[in-house]
Amino acid sequence: MFLPTNPVVLIPARMASSRLPNKPLADICGIPMIAQCYNRAIEAGLGPVVIACAEPEIAEAVERIGGIAVLTDPNHPSGSDRIHEALQIFDPTGKHDAIINVQGDLPTVEPRLIRRTFEVLADPDVDIATLAVEISDLEERSNPNVVKAIAGFEEGQYIARALYFSRSTAPWDDGDNTKPLYHHIGMYAYRRSALERFVSLPASPLEKRERLEQLRALEAGMRIDVALVDTIPLGVDTPADLEKARKILEG
Repeated sequence: MFLPTNPVVLIPARMASSRLPNKPLADICGIPMIAQCYNRAIEAGLGPVVIACAEPEIAEAVERIGGIAVLTDPNHPSGSDRIHEALQIFDPTGKHDAIINVQGDLPTVEPRLIRRTFEVLADPDVDIATLAVEISDLEERSNPNVVKAIAGFEEGQYIARALYFSRSTAPWDDGDNTKPLYHHIGMYAYRRSALERFVSLPASPLEKRERLEQLRALEAGMRIDVALVDTIPLGVDTPADLEKARKILEG
């Protein structure tokens, strides 16, 4: 086993959201959504959890529940740039050797999924780990908003190397809807050196074309492995999603 020994969970959060204004502060069962995300990450039991905030209002909400918040440049182009800045502020001496990036709009995410992402780094050749779930909804197979992870899972295999990610229906299924396609879940675990290299790279041609940041890593020759899991965490993007999250956590 070559699993990193001292991980940190970083959760990027910003107020800007066209479909759900002030999303991180939306109330879910008496606390802000970002606080629910923080609690799920703490429950994973991997290490410290830090919220990488774009605005002071988010930091204040996190600190009110006793959480750790780091204020970052609000103009970062991506969540990975935001967590990288937060990492430098929180851990300037490089004590933490792996970073788990959990999105700030997953208030109901199961802690086991966070742990599963990290566990993929047990292979020393893996730079970045992520998750996917087999698509069961036929509409999702052709939906460009559902990103597909292209990885060759053998029967009984639950980790495979990512060869590509696409908004297209891929790999080719020849009209046979029984051939599996995989819905990418945007949660990542990075070796620290991999995150530092990744954010230093310019946006790549395929990244710009597909509007998928992870393609930058693949185009640079970095290795991403995908763990196959059995559920998709609820991403809160709309008022309807928010109500679903409230019902789940009221449970």
